[in-house]
Amino acid sequence: MKTSPFAILKGTAAALTLWALTATAPAARAETVRITAAYYSAATGPYFEKMASEFHKANPGIDVKVEVVNWDNLLQKLQTDISGGTNADISIIGTRWLLDFVKDGQAEPLDGYMSPAFTDRFIGAFLKPGEIGGKTYGLPIAASARAMYYNKDLLAKAGVASAPATWDEVVADAEKLKSQGIAGFGIQGKEIETDVYWYYALWTHGGDVVGSNGKAAFASPAGVKALTLYRSLIDKGLTQDGVTSYSRENLQDLFKQGRVAMMITAPFLINQIAKEAPNLNYGIAPVPKATQNATYAVTDSVVLFKNSKVKQAAWKFLDFLFTKDPRVEFTKGEGFLPTTKAEAADPYFTGNERLQTFVSLLPNAHFAPTVTGWEDTAKAVSDAVQSVYVGKAQPEPALKAAADQADQALGK
Repeated sequence: MKTSPFAILKGTAAALTLWALTATAPAARAETVRITAAYYSAATGPYFEKMASEFHKANPGIDVKVEVVNWDNLLQKLQTDISGGTNADISIIGTRWLLDFVKDGQAEPLDGYMSPAFTDRFIGAFLKPGEIGGKTYGLPIAASARAMYYNKDLLAKAGVASAPATWDEVVADAEKLKSQGIAGFGIQGKEIETDVYWYYALWTHGGDVVGSNGKAAFASPAGVKALTLYRSLIDKGLTQDGVTSYSRENLQDLFKQGRVAMMITAPFLINQIAKEAPNLNYGIAPVPKATQNATYAVTDSVVLFKNSKVKQAAWKFLDFLFTKDPRVEFTKGEGFLPTTKAEAADPYFTGNERLQTFVSLLPNAHFAPTVTGWEDTAKAVSDAVQSVYVGKAQPEPALKAAADQADQALGK
C-alpha cells in the first residue's frame, strides 16, 4: 500500500514539532547542596570530595560542593556567612556551639527527617549531645575521648616500668625523666582546647567547669589544686619549655619526635604516629587520677541550616554519609571513635586495642556543657591558665577573675 503525500507531510510536521519542543524545553536543573567541612587532617578534603562524587553518581540530580575550613576560623566564618545569607546548607560544627545556633534560630530541627530506623543507627551516648529541648539539631559526625600517651622507651630509660596512674606518679616519673634530660609531661598552652587541657586535672580533682546552677564552678578548691599542679610541673622543669608556645598539634609533634614522654590527647594521634613515626614504642593509659577518674568526650555535629533552599536534597546527602561504608571510611581515616552501631561492629574497631582503651574511658567522660556563651567561657579559662603558666598570675585570683567573666558570658 502506498503512503499518501499528505500522510508523509503530516508525519514530517509532527516530527518537526516534537523536535522543536524537545530542543527548546529546559533541561532539568540539578540541585546543589553545599557543605562546610571542618579540617581534621589532610584526609578530610579528599574524603568529602569522594563522598560527594559517589553520592552524585547515585543521585545525578544533586550536586554536592565541598568547602573545608580550619577549626580556628570555622565559627567566625559561619557567623559571618549566616549574617550575609551566604552560608552552606549543612556544616560541621563543634557541638559546644550548637545551643547558640539553636537559640538564634539558625539550625533546622532534624526529627521530621529522621525515621526510627535512622535514629537506631547511632550509639545513644553520642547522639544525645545533639539534642536540645527534646529535639535533635545535630548528628555526631565525629567523636573522641582523651587518654594519656606515653613513650615506653623514654620511661624505661628513666627506670619507670609502667605508665603512671595518678598525678603524684606523673610528678615522680617526670622528675626521673628530667634527670635523664627528658621533658616528662607535655602541657598545651595555646589555641583551641587550651582550656580543655587543664580540665583533665580539674575533673580528676573532683571539680567541674559549670555547676548545676549554670554558673562557673572552676574557681573551686579543686580548680586551684589542679592549676597549682600544672604550674608546679612547669616551675620544676618537668614539662617542655615555653608551654604557651605549644598548640595541641605542636605538642603532638613533640611526642611523635620523642621529645616529650607523656601527654594527653585524642585517638586521632594513633593514625598520625602510624604514618609519621611508625617505630615509636608507645602506650595509651587513662588520664591520671587525683581523687577520681575522668576523661573528656567530644562530639562534632553536622547541622542543617534553616535558611537552606534544598533541605530535602541536603538531608538525602546526610542520610548517605551516615550509612556504614562512608562512616567507617571517615572514622578510620581520621582516627575517631565510632558514632554508629555499624561502625562499632566493624573488625577495624573491635580488633583495635588502642582504640578500645578510649572506649573503656567513656563511662567517666565529661562532655562540654550545653550552655550559651560556652566559647567566651572557654576563652576566659584559657586566658587565666595561660597567665598562670607564664608566671603573671597566681592560680586562685586568676581563676576567680575568669569565673566572673564566664558568669557574664553564661548570663549569670
